[in-house]
Amino acid sequence: MIELDIRGVSKDIIGNENGLNISEEFELYRDKIAGIITDLYKKKDTEGEGLQWMNLGYSEETSWYVKEYAALVENRFDNILILGIGGSALGGIAVTHALLRPYWNMLSKDERNGFPRIFFLDNVDPDQINGLLNILDLKKTLVNVITKSGDTTETMAQYMIIKDRLQKELDDDYRKNIIVTTDKKTGILRQISEQEGYKTFVVPDDVGGRFSVFTAVGLLPFALVGINIDEIIKGIKDMDNALQNPNICENIAAQNALIHYLLDKNFGKNITVMMPYSDRLKYIADWFIQLWAESLGKKSTLGENTISVGPTPLKAVGATDQHSQMQLFYEGPNNKIINFIRVGEFDTTLEIPQVFQYTGIGYLGGKTMNELMNAEADSTLASLIDYSRPTVTVKIPKIDGYHIAQLLYMLEIQTAIAGALYGVNAFNQPSVEQTRNYTYALMGRVGYEESAKAIQNKLLSV
Repeated sequence: MIELDIRGVSKDIIGNENGLNISEEFELYRDKIAGIITDLYKKKDTEGEGLQWMNLGYSEETSWYVKEYAALVENRFDNILILGIGGSALGGIAVTHALLRPYWNMLSKDERNGFPRIFFLDNVDPDQINGLLNILDLKKTLVNVITKSGDTTETMAQYMIIKDRLQKELDDDYRKNIIVTTDKKTGILRQISEQEGYKTFVVPDDVGGRFSVFTAVGLLPFALVGINIDEIIKGIKDMDNALQNPNICENIAAQNALIHYLLDKNFGKNITVMMPYSDRLKYIADWFIQLWAESLGKKSTLGENTISVGPTPLKAVGATDQHSQMQLFYEGPNNKIINFIRVGEFDTTLEIPQVFQYTGIGYLGGKTMNELMNAEADSTLASLIDYSRPTVTVKIPKIDGYHIAQLLYMLEIQTAIAGALYGVNAFNQPSVEQTRNYTYALMGRVGYEESAKAIQNKLLSV
């Protein structure tokens, strides 16, 4: 199982002005945390609570359906192209980057064991889209369109472009190159899929986009490129079993949620830095940023009091950002908590040759890059302690589907618990919907004419 080391937030390590009396705080919040955890698991089957993502590890039907389709199309396509944005893409990017061999898309088909390359279009930048379409053979590409609502502007615009090109190249056979992941019953994309006869997969009700990585949104792309989703499901189940424990002293998601909440509330440390010491995990930080920001950044509590709360997530990657952001983390405002992710065992070992022994770099000879990565992390941690900066460390034994699933699910539960501590609805995103409606208006959607005029006037006044 993954582990959480919280010693770096102790006042015994970083001082009274910046650290916590951990045992005292855990005892003080013992009953409140137990109540939050019990309430989460009590409500997870209740419609409208936004907690159905807690059941995804037990959705055998989805897993079976995904694996069956992946087997059906095996060796039929050279490329998988994912059209999605936000939660429809970030989880897929994070997990595939972590679990596939590095530089997957540059490997030969034999080196990929016959599995296709995978690409994500998660923006509407015309240069990015044109650049990818110029190098992809769409005839040999399976396109997965992902949007739960079925009318996400960015994704549907991408779909319209690619559907048009596929149809021109393949005539009526283009439908075999498109699969859809969307709402079970409603939405424009559901309607189009039924008219077009696309193969479809479902985003379950009560699962928000940022919590959807273990639905078909993520599991389908994973299976298509040969990732073992049974291993992922097992990781979710084992972590879920551990996190049902209402005792904060034995629940790492509850511990990390409370630590972040208290450091924000009592010490003004409202910036959460996610810093994996592994290049393969760097997009986990991107996924976490959406999860943390969209879930906790709210202007009102559940009691409708306007409070405008929410810690700000920030991405850093070790050792790269030791040479960019770390100066700020050391000597800038002490308003951050650094979350390290450490890997116990890398897949490979790389030895540094014993050359230049007569120079100042000779000490590196005979060591490994594995040792160097760990030394970089240890030295950063020690330096942060010197500057009284709080840290927590998540330790992953190795990067595989089982442990990556544990990490992501733990962070999801941590976020849900943090939402309850802040007193906000962690499962909605009202202001995001406002921006979406503004986009509809500016792009000329019927019914938004008055809104478009108001927006144009507003922009003219800026």
